[in-house]
Amino acid sequence: MPHSLSTALAAAPASHDARLLVAAVAGIAVIVVLISWLKLHPFLSLALGATTLGAIAGMPVNDLVKTFTKGVGSTIGDVGLLVALGAMLGKLLTETGGAEQVVETVLRRTTRRTLPWAMVFIAALLGLPMFFEVGVVLLVPVVVMVAARSRQPVLRIGIPALAGLSILHGLVPPHPGPLAAVDALHVDLGLTLALGVVAAIPTAIVAGPLFGSFIARRIELPPATHLLGKAPEDTEDDAAHGLRPGFAASVAMLLLPVVLMLCKSVADLTMTKGTLGYKVMDTIGTPVVALVLTVLIAIVVLGRGARFGRARLSDVVGGALPPIAGIILIVGAGGGFKETLVSSGVNRMITDLATGAHLSPLVLGWLIAVGIRVATGSATVATISSAGMVAPLVAGLDPVHGALVALAVGSGSLFLSHVNDAGFWLVKEYFGMSVGQTLKTWSAMETLLSVVSFAAICGLDLVL
Repeated sequence: MPHSLSTALAAAPASHDARLLVAAVAGIAVIVVLISWLKLHPFLSLALGATTLGAIAGMPVNDLVKTFTKGVGSTIGDVGLLVALGAMLGKLLTETGGAEQVVETVLRRTTRRTLPWAMVFIAALLGLPMFFEVGVVLLVPVVVMVAARSRQPVLRIGIPALAGLSILHGLVPPHPGPLAAVDALHVDLGLTLALGVVAAIPTAIVAGPLFGSFIARRIELPPATHLLGKAPEDTEDDAAHGLRPGFAASVAMLLLPVVLMLCKSVADLTMTKGTLGYKVMDTIGTPVVALVLTVLIAIVVLGRGARFGRARLSDVVGGALPPIAGIILIVGAGGGFKETLVSSGVNRMITDLATGAHLSPLVLGWLIAVGIRVATGSATVATISSAGMVAPLVAGLDPVHGALVALAVGSGSLFLSHVNDAGFWLVKEYFGMSVGQTLKTWSAMETLLSVVSFAAICGLDLVL
C-alpha cells in the first residue's frame, strides 16, 4: 500500500474522533452557558446542547430530531413515572402529618448530644420519597424549632439534616438523578439502592454531625424564628385530636418502596427463575409496581390516620404533580442528550479515550460528573450527562461494579454547590446566611459529601 494512502487512512479515524470530541465539548459548553449565564431553563438548554452536539458531529437533522425525541420519550417512560409516584408519596406524608409525626417522635427520644445524629436519621427517613427541595422546605422549620428549644447553634442541627437529605438525593433511588443513572447505565436498581445506602451512611456521618459541630463553632447565625411553620400549640392540638397517622404507619410507608424494590434483587440472587415465588418477587420489586403499591397503600393507611375524606385525598395526590412537571421534563431532556451522545458516536470515542488513558469507569464517571456539576450547578444534569458518556464502559461489568459506577456518577454530581445552583440560594435564604457563609457551610458540606462518598464507593469496589 502506498505510504500516502496508509497515512490518509490512519488520519481519518483520528480526524473523526477529534470532531466528536469537539462536538461533545461544544454541546456541554452550550448547556453550561445557557443555564449559568443566560439562566435559560435546563430543559431548553439540554435540547439546544443536544442540537449543537449532533450538528457538529455531522448528524442529519431528521436523525437528530428523532434521536432526541426517542431519548426523551424512553427516559420519561422509565424515570418520569417513578418521579411522579415518589412525589405523590411525599405529598401524602407531608399533608397528612405523617412526616411531622416521625420528626416529633424521634426528637422526643434524643438528648442534647445526640440531636445532630437524630437529625441525620430524620432527614434520611423523610428524604427517601421526597425531592431535596421539598425536604428542605419541610425540615428547616423543624431545625429552627429544635435549635431554639435545645439552645444549640442552628448549624449544629441544620448541617446534619442537609447532609442526610443531600446524600440521598445523589446516591439513592427513587431520586431523579440516581434513577436516571440506573436507567442510562442499565444496572440493577435494587442493588444500586442497597450499595448506595451503604456508601451514604459513613458519608452522612462525616459531612453531617462531625462537620456540623466543627463549623457551628466558627460561624454563628442568629435564630431564624420566622421560619417556623406551625405554632407549637397547633401541633399539640393536632396530636391531641389524633389527626395524624401514627409513627409506625408513617415509617412503614417511608420504607415500603425500598423494601419492595429490594425484593427483586433478593429474588435474582436466591431464587430460581420461572418459579412462582420468583415471579411474585420480581413483579412487586419492579420500581413502578413497588411505588404504585406503596402510594395505594399510603392513601388508605395515611388517609385513615389523618381522617381525610376521598375528595381531600384526591386533591393531595393530584396536587403533587404540577410542581414536578419541570423536573420530569429536565430528566427527559437529559435522556435526549444522552441518546444523542450515543447515536453520534461520542460514547464510543470516550470509551476509546478512557481505554487508552487506562482510567477506570469509576474515576471517569466521577470526574465528568464533577466537571458538569461545577459548571452547570445541576446535580441532575451532571448525573444524566456523565452517565450517558460512560455507559459503554459499564456494558461489560458485573452487576455490582456496574451499580458502583452509577453511584460514582451520583457522587460526583454533589461536588461544590455554589452560586449557579438553586439549592445554594435556597439554603442561603432559609438560614439567613451571607454568600460567604453559605460557601463555608453548605458548599463545603456538599464537597465533603462528594469526596467521602467517592472514597466509600472505591472501598466497596475493592472489597466486592
